[in-house]
Amino acid sequence: MILWILLFLLILVVFGFGFTMQTLWWVAAVLLVVWIVGFAMRGRSSGGRGGGRRGGGGRRYGHSRG
Repeated sequence: MILWILLFLLILVVFGFGFTMQTLWWVAAVLLVVWIVGFAMRGRSSGGRGGGRRGGGGRRYGHSRG
């Protein structure tokens, strides 16, 4: 009886691992698409604007002191 329970638990663990891996593959694929789209949008939008991480000069770190 104990052997059947251990076998059943092993089957559940293997099935759960397989299901989790399949789900993680889908999540990884979606995140890859989001990352590629974000990378493409950042590359297009940073062309002529003064604000941003590289060009600086926004309100947060303004030039006016006093």
